[in-house]
Amino acid sequence: MIEVRNLKKYFPVQKSAIESLLSKEKKWIRAVDGITFSMEKGEVLSLIGESGCGKTTTGRLIAGLETPTDGEILFEGKNVLKLRRKELKKVRRKIQMIFQDPYASLNPRMKVGKHLIDPLLIHNICEEDEAKETAMKILDRVGLPGEEFFGRYPHQLSGGQRQRVVIARAMILKPDFVVADEPVSMIDVSLRAAILELLMEFRRDYNLSMLFITHDISVGKIVSDRISVMYLGKIVETGDMEKVIESPKHPYTAALLSSVPSFERKIEKIDIKGDVANPMEMPSGCRFHPRCPFAKEKCEKEEPELIGGKHGFACHYPLG
Repeated sequence: MIEVRNLKKYFPVQKSAIESLLSKEKKWIRAVDGITFSMEKGEVLSLIGESGCGKTTTGRLIAGLETPTDGEILFEGKNVLKLRRKELKKVRRKIQMIFQDPYASLNPRMKVGKHLIDPLLIHNICEEDEAKETAMKILDRVGLPGEEFFGRYPHQLSGGQRQRVVIARAMILKPDFVVADEPVSMIDVSLRAAILELLMEFRRDYNLSMLFITHDISVGKIVSDRISVMYLGKIVETGDMEKVIESPKHPYTAALLSSVPSFERKIEKIDIKGDVANPMEMPSGCRFHPRCPFAKEKCEKEEPELIGGKHGFACHYPLG
């Protein structure tokens, strides 16, 4: 369904006038720095890591909201970065995104109904009367009665209701692939289970593939088949969800797991020191070595490759 090859996204750093005079060297934030993965039809992959590791940028690149610095994104065997405008429009109908912030992802001046009708009209799927009928049905489907919510503005909705509208907007086109960027992180804890169940219902009904972006492994475990752990723009471990949880190979993955109460009995507690490095000044060798309790001299000098087949990891001295 989706194949990502050596994907990179570098953002230029704006310098002050004085900095520009002192140095002509350009600085870049290497948000995504050469990642490769693939997903099958109907599969859910969790992309997990701390804030700033490049998860959201990866999702935005796949959804077409950012342009890669380098690499390829193949959808159903076609490189979407080389498609013509007409072909790209067809692909974008099949790839949708659910955003993290339900307060920022809806236009405050547009009624709920217009948010849902517009995608149908833009992609010439039906006329306005039929689009309204479809919008009413999808609202009912996500637990917001169409007769009651179609004419409301976003400010008249709670956070959970807004996120249901965001999900409805993504699903109304019946996509094949969805990027779900932290879809429950800004939702009240009491409502998270219902939102996750709603996503899983759409997955079953539409046979959806989904890139599920989250910092919470316990949430990813509920919805995902596989997991990829990111750190400073790189994937450091990937594999079947259960296998990675049972036997993490990378110290960073183990540290994330040991910080989750439901996993702490299975995983030996690993304390990582310091904070995430500045993405403008990447550490030499393994990017995790300044924080890793098991780092050795080799880790400071050589960057490890992602190896291991179905359970891949990028570590010179894997655990277990």
